[in-house]
Amino acid sequence: MNEMLGPAWTAFISVLVVVNIIGCLWLIWWTARPRVGEEAEGAEKNHVWDEDLKELNNPMPRWWLNLFVITVVFALGYLVFFPGLGNFAGTLGWSQSGQHDQRLATVQAQRDAFYATFDGRDVVELAGDLDAVQAASRLFADNCAGCHGPSGQGALGFPNLADKDWLYGHEPAQIVASIANGRQGVMPPFLATLDPAVADDLIALVSNWKEPPLPQARRAAAEQKFKVTCAACHGQDARGNPLLGAPNLSDDIWLHGGSTEQIRQTVMFGRQGAMPAHKQRLSETEIRLLAAYVYRLSGQADQ
Repeated sequence: MNEMLGPAWTAFISVLVVVNIIGCLWLIWWTARPRVGEEAEGAEKNHVWDEDLKELNNPMPRWWLNLFVITVVFALGYLVFFPGLGNFAGTLGWSQSGQHDQRLATVQAQRDAFYATFDGRDVVELAGDLDAVQAASRLFADNCAGCHGPSGQGALGFPNLADKDWLYGHEPAQIVASIANGRQGVMPPFLATLDPAVADDLIALVSNWKEPPLPQARRAAAEQKFKVTCAACHGQDARGNPLLGAPNLSDDIWLHGGSTEQIRQTVMFGRQGAMPAHKQRLSETEIRLLAAYVYRLSGQADQ
């Protein structure tokens, strides 16, 4: 903080501190010095003011005055060794930021030493190691639970990591890539290109792919519209495309809600989602540990 002060502020603070210390010394000296006609130390003094206002005054004990002097000497010593006079850093060179960096480096060294025990091991192997899973659970709580929930079951707009439905693939390398590089999911809006009646039938088809509540002719028309409008991302069979992160529409798992209105909102107005990249904040080993935790959470490790 001191490094941010300009010369004027440094001078102001230094003068203010020195003047206060000198003022304290003067006050101690002025109150402790003997006065003409004053009784001996420890004697009670009965002062009379305005003829009838009396004040009983006991002199301050000498040890108390000495304690004040020691306090001032300590303050002077502190200002020599530690920062307190503007930009003067003190002879020891101590600073809050320096102490913070030192402690952070110590914690980081301990952290690196701990995670080094998991270096060089693949995701599947780590998923079967209970010590690794326990370490990964703490990483998950710190980095993932805010979006995916403490148990990984997600919420609207945030994928459930505890099932076997995967937007970008369930292979260990794919999970590692999602964590390290992040993902950007985009569903374009079709409000301007879909006729309302056609949109209603398309939504009915998607909401119940196996048995859509549509007459045969309208169902065939909706399926044809799906092939033209949606199949490029979601596939002809609506089972999705992990390369694009396009979800499977033929099951009952919905990232943004499966009600008719929620699906309509998705189709007509689109959706956007972002999984942040973690390769700048987590080491390679930590990313593999997280991938192993998700891999195990989804039940893939039991197969």
